[in-house]
Amino acid sequence: MNFDNVVITDILNVVTIFSAKGRIEKMNNRMCSGLSFTDEGQITYVHNGKAFVSDRNHAVILPKGQSYVIYGNKDGKFPVINFECENLSSDTITVLPIENIDIVMRNFEQMKKLFILKSNRLAVMSMLYNIFDIFLRSGNFTSNPLAPAMKYAENNYCGNVTNALLSKQCNLSEEYFRKLFKKTYGMSPKQYILNMRINKAKQMLSEGVLKINAVSEECGFTNPYHFCRFFKQRTGLTPSEFMKQNKIYKI
Repeated sequence: MNFDNVVITDILNVVTIFSAKGRIEKMNNRMCSGLSFTDEGQITYVHNGKAFVSDRNHAVILPKGQSYVIYGNKDGKFPVINFECENLSSDTITVLPIENIDIVMRNFEQMKKLFILKSNRLAVMSMLYNIFDIFLRSGNFTSNPLAPAMKYAENNYCGNVTNALLSKQCNLSEEYFRKLFKKTYGMSPKQYILNMRINKAKQMLSEGVLKINAVSEECGFTNPYHFCRFFKQRTGLTPSEFMKQNKIYKI
């Protein structure tokens, strides 16, 4: 599942549900998307013949419109956040690894308190995004085999990032990695890295501290001419024109 374009449009409720060992229950046509996790219990969800486990180390995203069977493996309290969103394209349950459940639980308890007042809507939305971010930054996001490469790219995009290096992070062949990346993100790894560099350049040009040659070098372009050419292709403006239009002169 790719979360890059997911937009949360509403949070319907923020509750804690007790699930007992031995519980068997069927959910028919779930009315909204849901996120659930726990710090002590265990539930197995069976959907389309596959089992998905939620426990101290694994949260689950429950997709809207789907039906599944719930089996209680171990007593526990399960925080549940029910929400509406756009661009959550998966039609199956997604398991998210949890590296530190205590941090997640603290965020949830604060979110639960804030949810009581409608005036806190923006803060509550922000906290849900933050919880998702905690999950997605976990080292082994099982639902996205490209996650290690994305993390590497995020930290090294201004350096010499090659398909060979990125595919190695995921233990995938270079050819398969390139095809999977294009299918997932709609562009080649090279184009993705280039977009990151251009976005960094736009930020630096807006700050107006460094000259264009220095910005080019900082953003990983070895040749300022190539930087200017790529920048204009992406933005429709030369770096000089962009700086003139967007430079922040005062706070």
